[in-house]
Amino acid sequence: MDFLGIDFSCAFGSLRSGQIPHKDCLLPIISKLLGYCIVAASTTVKVPQILKILKHKSIRGLSTVAFELEVVGYTIALAYCLHKELPFSAYGELLFLLIQAIILVAIIYYYSQPVGIKTWIRALLYCAVAPTVLAGQVDPVLFEALYASQHAIFFFARVPQIWANFRNKSTGELSFLTCLMNFGGSMVRVFTSIQEKAPTSELQLGVVGSKHKPNQISS
Repeated sequence: MDFLGIDFSCAFGSLRSGQIPHKDCLLPIISKLLGYCIVAASTTVKVPQILKILKHKSIRGLSTVAFELEVVGYTIALAYCLHKELPFSAYGELLFLLIQAIILVAIIYYYSQPVGIKTWIRALLYCAVAPTVLAGQVDPVLFEALYASQHAIFFFARVPQIWANFRNKSTGELSFLTCLMNFGGSMVRVFTSIQEKAPTSELQLGVVGSKHKPNQISS
């Protein structure tokens, strides 16, 4: 019995025989189910952050560069997973996180008026390059280098926000709920990546992503 790429036959076979399914049978099923739960939950991860900005009409304490780097990192990670044809349950959250991250950056731009010329250049450069990367129309060696660099991108995406928190002695409009959901999802993704036999760098992405834990964040 196969549903959404999940093979339940071994589990039902064991249950029909009056036996508890073996660990080797249950772990892949649990991994797939958790993977789809992560994908479903990812559709709302950045919503608290978006709503908080809209409610207060302010981006006080938020680092624009940090959120821009997140968009770049999600784009590279999603493109690589699509290129490697991994199962959707192993990376699907990247699609929804990327969409929400782009919306979030657009809102930050809106409340950052006037937007500087350097910001517009970065935005236009992303719009020009992202479709090519997502389509996989990149030299294989360069593609691997880009994917390897995403870990540094996500790491350095945290630095501007951490520095802004430290400098302001406050987290401003940073959402605790969004950060908590990012952390929880990343920890679960480490387990599912191992079970899905995803590339090592996919596992490392989960670990790097889990480091988004600024202290004293307001909800």
